[in-house]
Amino acid sequence: MSDLATYISSFETEPGYLDWAAFGPLSPRVRAESHADAELMGTGRRSGIDFVHGHVAAARESLAELLDAHVDDIVLQPSTSYGLMQALYGVRGRVLVSRAEFPSLTVTATRAAGLRDDLQVQWMDPEAGFVTPEAVRSALTDETTAVAVSLVDFRTGYLADLTALREVIGDRLLIVDAIQGFGVVDADYAAADVVCGNGYKWLRAARGTGWARFTERARERIEPVLSGFAGTEVDLPVDAVPAAASTARAFTVTADDILAAGRLATALEEVRDAGVRAIAAAVADRADEIIATADRFGLTVVTPHERERRAGIVALAPEPTDAAALSAALVNRGLTFTARSGLVRLAAHAGTDQETLDLLSDALGAFVAERSR
Repeated sequence: MSDLATYISSFETEPGYLDWAAFGPLSPRVRAESHADAELMGTGRRSGIDFVHGHVAAARESLAELLDAHVDDIVLQPSTSYGLMQALYGVRGRVLVSRAEFPSLTVTATRAAGLRDDLQVQWMDPEAGFVTPEAVRSALTDETTAVAVSLVDFRTGYLADLTALREVIGDRLLIVDAIQGFGVVDADYAAADVVCGNGYKWLRAARGTGWARFTERARERIEPVLSGFAGTEVDLPVDAVPAAASTARAFTVTADDILAAGRLATALEEVRDAGVRAIAAAVADRADEIIATADRFGLTVVTPHERERRAGIVALAPEPTDAAALSAALVNRGLTFTARSGLVRLAAHAGTDQETLDLLSDALGAFVAERSR
């Protein structure tokens, strides 16, 4: 069995699950590691605690490998939002953000600008919410110092071209929310200065498994405003307050959650063994099938049809009067998905089986048949 086949065989979700963009059911290896670590932490033995603590280094090393970064650039975070807060509260000048972005970007940027006189949010309204290089180029000004963007748009599944964005913005900082793409997209992370993500969706590692990458250039320009005692190069700074660490460690508040690090390290190992490119191709294949099925039944797909411009999210845009009926048809066939703001978001993973895709076809067929009566 190939590494990809082994990876795919580890998916144990019930047929009908198309909600990976909201939550990724834990993999068997992650669950096993979590149970084993909990038992070790329950003994009180120093050897067991130290063993579990070793997951922090393992997770950072795997992240560095997958991001093609130095381990000093990597820091674990409670969530994607924590990493983005570390970046946006410390940046200066004007940060360009689309109004259609996930709130982890829009809300955080607004709050940060409200507290700092040296930071302003520069809003953009790109067509369909797609943060394309052309849209960014037209929105840039001489005062823009940073651009914050999602690797994959949570509404439509649009995949940002990080390489092209870097070429467009030049020397400005590029801050990326990668939660909807990391592990299932073969992206040019080297083009970004800050990349933040979490393991509770596509990595199948549950919440608490956030992380961030701050390049040396980012660390030179972003002040560690939210840095806590763990963000120094002293194990326990008492009696004096040392400067923030010179590595990405500066962007931490307190000690790492070592149980979460164990889940993250295990999930990253699974991705590394299977290969991101192989996983990305499998995810794209599933998305192809979903788009083809929607097209066959005449439903509007707002996700780009081109594989290179999307990841695992496929968003359908039914007529407002049909939204409830479409959702009901999907639910009645046992499908799990997200319906929000008039869109029906279907998110398949590499391990999404044919039975699930058949259920989707049956549901869409039933919806169209009922609508035509």
